[in-house]
Amino acid sequence: MAASIVAHSPAQSHTVTRLAALRSPTSVRECQLRSGVPALNARRWTRAVRRCQPWLLPARRGYIGTRASVEQRDVAAASTPAAACPPAFSKDGFEQLLLDLQTAICDESAARDGSGEVFIEDRWERDPSDPSAGYGITRVLEGGRVLEKAAANVSIVRGQLSEARAKAMSARQGRQLAPGTPYFAGALSLVFHSAHPLIPTFRSDIRYLEVDGQNGWFGGGADLTPSYLFPSDISEFHAVYRTLCQRYHPALYPAAKALCDKYFYLPARKEHRGVGGIFFDDLDCIPPPDAPLSFGAAAANAAGAAGAAGAAGATGAAGAAGAAADEAGFERAYGFTMDVARGFMGSFWPIVERRRGSQYSEAQRQWQLLRRGRYLEFNLLYDRGVKFGMDGNGRVESIMVSAPPLIAWRYNVQPEPDSPEAELVEVLKAPRDWT
Repeated sequence: MAASIVAHSPAQSHTVTRLAALRSPTSVRECQLRSGVPALNARRWTRAVRRCQPWLLPARRGYIGTRASVEQRDVAAASTPAAACPPAFSKDGFEQLLLDLQTAICDESAARDGSGEVFIEDRWERDPSDPSAGYGITRVLEGGRVLEKAAANVSIVRGQLSEARAKAMSARQGRQLAPGTPYFAGALSLVFHSAHPLIPTFRSDIRYLEVDGQNGWFGGGADLTPSYLFPSDISEFHAVYRTLCQRYHPALYPAAKALCDKYFYLPARKEHRGVGGIFFDDLDCIPPPDAPLSFGAAAANAAGAAGAAGAAGATGAAGAAGAAADEAGFERAYGFTMDVARGFMGSFWPIVERRRGSQYSEAQRQWQLLRRGRYLEFNLLYDRGVKFGMDGNGRVESIMVSAPPLIAWRYNVQPEPDSPEAELVEVLKAPRDWT
């Protein structure tokens, strides 16, 4: 597996990605179609992106500075309507969007951290002898002023399902997938660990998985794992995604929150990993607001059976109308997924700006390290993404990049009654409504 490590400043990495995008017929053509820009020069490309993909541009000067200016920018980003969604879906276009998002997020995060540290860039490719071809870009910032370790990982894989993957996906999708079935997987994942114990760990991702060249679905989410509770921070975080979800369907936020609470759970500890957020998987359609919404593995099974029955019985105009509705629902799912990614920075950094100047004790730092142990336990024992990567002979360094930089385990640690630490543990035992 070949790899190269490069360190870019924020300005340099944006320039590299922008020039790469200028050479990408898919991304440039989509921007041209959306904006009416005919030529391929940098100024017009930037103008096109600002109109159809505004979240991909780096923060303008003047926005990174005071807390008030940061929050103004974040509120504006969070209130962007769903109409600003990306162009019609294509795998090549989605791949380019992941790369552009990664660059924009790393540039903004390095600037906000303010330490002068930059994200190193590790580009890798799968071994040519591997049956699954693919590549990825792992970017990591370590030792920052606020960010003790921040990772932004893009992976693109095209290959054939292994026996283990085919078995697991068959069980979840409700239909038999044979080993060797072709698949495509593209994902962007973020994990930000702060050295400050009053700043929570932030995890988020978006992804697209397709099998047989035709059956595809989206997944993703965002969640917080605090060491100390600040209910106003958590409520604000949830409110960002609640507002975003409501633009698409009134039932979307309750469903995505419930799935997040269910997924990030450590049964051996009988506690949740954090205070949740949203999580979605197997999402291939968002219906109109007045139609029922369901997603997840059970929904995918039901949708697959209903789709097969509908295809068998639909003819003429009715069949065409059903196909058009499915396509519209798929595009809404795509738009929602990209809006979730656009909300990442606006949901996390206001919390950082609010807490980064607070004093903390060594005892609080030690509690943070103990709580990180739970974080790693979940990743190693229960996380589907880690299992998916390991079962597919994935790149271990990129899979484990989400691990905290420092962790402590001590035997049978119990917080003092009525302490802030005890308050956190009580909240983790039972999810609550934060909005």
